[in-house]
Amino acid sequence: MEEIYLVKIGEISLKSGNRKFFEQKLKSHIKFRLRGYPSKFSGQNGRFYLTIDSEHGEKARTVLGTSFGVTSFSKCVTVKKDIEVINQEALKLGKAFLDGGAGTKFKVESRRADKKYFMTSYELSAHLGGVLLDAYPELEVDVKNPDWKLNVEIRDKAILYGPPLRGPGGLPVGCAGKGTLLLSGGIDSPVAGYLMAKRGLKLDAVYFHAYPYTSDEAKEKVIQLAKLIAPYCGGVNLFIVPFTEAQLRIRDVAPTNEATLHMRAGMVRVAEIICRNREAGCLVTGEALSQVASQTVSSIGFTNSISNLPIFRPLIGMDKEEIIKIARKIGTYETSILPYEDCCTIFSPKHPLITPDIERISESYKKIELEEYLVKAAEEAERIYISPRDGIEPKPEK
Repeated sequence: MEEIYLVKIGEISLKSGNRKFFEQKLKSHIKFRLRGYPSKFSGQNGRFYLTIDSEHGEKARTVLGTSFGVTSFSKCVTVKKDIEVINQEALKLGKAFLDGGAGTKFKVESRRADKKYFMTSYELSAHLGGVLLDAYPELEVDVKNPDWKLNVEIRDKAILYGPPLRGPGGLPVGCAGKGTLLLSGGIDSPVAGYLMAKRGLKLDAVYFHAYPYTSDEAKEKVIQLAKLIAPYCGGVNLFIVPFTEAQLRIRDVAPTNEATLHMRAGMVRVAEIICRNREAGCLVTGEALSQVASQTVSSIGFTNSISNLPIFRPLIGMDKEEIIKIARKIGTYETSILPYEDCCTIFSPKHPLITPDIERISESYKKIELEEYLVKAAEEAERIYISPRDGIEPKPEK
């Protein structure tokens, strides 16, 4: 048997002349994640139907529920436009909702795209409401606050479906270009990557590893985080940068209270090199204003000055609880809090500079003569590709 899902796309439908480009990106992403599971897409003008073998229905629901660009989706049945056949399908769905504990207050909402059909939308809703009330006396019509809604569309066939399941919304991955995420082992950066992917940005990720000061467990933790965000991001190229020599240079030469700022600047510079080599156009960080010493206004101004690329900070105005809430939703939180220190914490001074003078700190940065260490680190980075199919399958939003 086959299952059919009606897929609704929300924001994409507002894209006017470019809508086909966005729709194709979405379909390609979903098809890739479902490769190996026989399925097909049909439909047009903002309404799509995904058909898949019923044995793979759970996989389809997971993919649709976690693919940016999908606002909602509904398992549906399609039948011929015979009113008796429609009646029988409505009764089956009504029974399924009741047996599933959906509640007793309901509404029928009809949409008649085929204007030649013998009933208007209102007449069809009233008719099917009566059919359900006659069959199930415990039901009660409530058009304002129903427990569940039966949707009926009259097109080339009759389409019936129940309450939609939520998709993540946003725009399909890849439609907004390509960027590079600075991915640490913390809570913030995976969330930043998720939020930028939601706006259509295709992401590589860069992780800075300072062996032997940071452990292999810390490295594996970041690989795990990359696997968790890979399905959302359409796959991730993770670059593991050997950063030990650069950090030791900073430790030995830079004033102690400036070390965090110079380390952060060096990371931005390495990420820029990798980003340009990958023909990407921006950097993404998990910085939130005033969360730590390197995230004050003047500190951010200094790190911005290191790169000519735009640096996006989607968490900039969020507090920690807001960030943690998203991390829990996308499944990265439990991995992020594993107790393996990254290079940022290992080399942090006790009393870092919080409000640097940008001109003076920039001169200090030049004196460290760090560029050759950073270019070498970028050249020696290890690349690990994690496809969306190899990543850890996320759970759909409730």
